[in-house]
Amino acid sequence: MAVKIRMTRMGAKKKPFYRLVVADSRSPRDGKFIEQIGYYNPISEPAQIKIDEEKAIKWLNDGAQPTETVKALFKKHGVYEKLVK
Repeated sequence: MAVKIRMTRMGAKKKPFYRLVVADSRSPRDGKFIEQIGYYNPISEPAQIKIDEEKAIKWLNDGAQPTETVKALFKKHGVYEKLVK
C-alpha cells in the first residue's frame, strides 16, 4: 500500500480550508484517510499552518510520500530540519 501525505479540501465555496492527512494513494482527494496531522488555512492573513510534527516525522520515516504542496509546507514549517534518517 502506497501512503501519501496530502491535503483534503474543506470549507465553503470560494473559502478553502485544507486538512493535512495521511491517506492511501488510491483513495479520492476528499475520501477516506488514515490520520489527520494538521491543517492549512490560506485565506487568513497571515496564512495559518498547524502541523503535528511528531506524527509527520513518524509517517515520513515510515515511507509516506508528501505531495509537492505538502512538501513546501513542511519546508516552510521546519519539519524537514527535524527529520532524522
